[in-house]
Amino acid sequence: MESIEEAKKRCRRVMERVERLDTSKITTSCKGTLLKLAISELNFLSSTHLHQSLPLSVNIGHLEAVVHILEQPFIAGVSRVCKPIPLSPRTGNGEESDCCGAKGVYLDIVCTLNRNPVWFLVSDRNPKYVSWEGCSGHKGLRTRIQEVLDAARSSLTLKPSSVILFFCNGLEQCVRLKLQDEFGAYDCAVEFPDCSFEFLEEAESEWINVLARSYQGARILEIKVDHVGCPSVLDHDIKDSTPDAVRTEISERHIDMSLGASFFSLISGMKFCSLHVKELGDLLHQNDLINFDTTALISIVSGISNGGTDKLLAAPETETRLRFKGNYKFVVAQVLSEIQNPIHAELSGIISGKRGIICETVHSEFKELVLMCGGPKEKLRADQLLKCLM
Repeated sequence: MESIEEAKKRCRRVMERVERLDTSKITTSCKGTLLKLAISELNFLSSTHLHQSLPLSVNIGHLEAVVHILEQPFIAGVSRVCKPIPLSPRTGNGEESDCCGAKGVYLDIVCTLNRNPVWFLVSDRNPKYVSWEGCSGHKGLRTRIQEVLDAARSSLTLKPSSVILFFCNGLEQCVRLKLQDEFGAYDCAVEFPDCSFEFLEEAESEWINVLARSYQGARILEIKVDHVGCPSVLDHDIKDSTPDAVRTEISERHIDMSLGASFFSLISGMKFCSLHVKELGDLLHQNDLINFDTTALISIVSGISNGGTDKLLAAPETETRLRFKGNYKFVVAQVLSEIQNPIHAELSGIISGKRGIICETVHSEFKELVLMCGGPKEKLRADQLLKCLM
């Protein structure tokens, strides 16, 4: 059981970490909000009515997780933390918005992730106590997510592309499956560090204390705001796509996860456009097209880009050389490049919300290369990727 003094130390460390946050990525007002919350928690722990022998119920773990997220280099443009956001009086389809109440909807972080606007919800609760349905007057996870998504779709100035759910202590499988089935949630492709480290040097000692909190068991899920139960998006797809293409898009979003979370995230962010040929002329005048070449397509479906780096590096060099022969140095270079700059993360900000197109030459080259050199999952990824392109 954690002591009161240890909890106080955690509060002070959070305050120090907040002070160190770069003001180029977070507003002074947001830093002030976090400091006030940490000070409030510290004052609570310093109150005389607490007894050392009783279990503590503290919120410092939640604040630690929020700061941990804010410290990541891919997080920027932080405009709101640990506060409700004001709601638009109407939803995206013009109906009155009343599901979230007059007070707005609470969010932990409003920011950009890899230049994409996102909202974060952070939970430090024991997974056993994360309930899907509400009870005893408390909202369940289902209601809360629905309210946040409704608010996201109706927001005029702070509309996110995704809502990120950060469960610090993991999530029970049954709840995760419900999030996937009902809201299209999938594992976030962006990798957060498993630990939060801090080094403290004692004043009268040569020792340096390494303070760490593990997030190894964390579960981070992403929900695309415009791709889950949103009437305006479905209307758009039905107008621009064949009925079969619309059904394919919706159904495949529930099975792509087996081919890799980052691959799923990448293609789910694109506009699906299996269009009739007669519509092509009008489409080419639009500004939401992106033209893929063969190299880009291969990089998207490659096993290296879909979690295969660790396996390749762990294999004996002789085995890898025998497998790739004259391409050994090239493959190793690709692995190192992927580790330093994951291609899916780089492409996500470029192709999100765009329609992918390819020429006939690229289409035939890509299919031939995948047929000759691709593994089973690479072939499946290629098949699904081509369904998203025109």
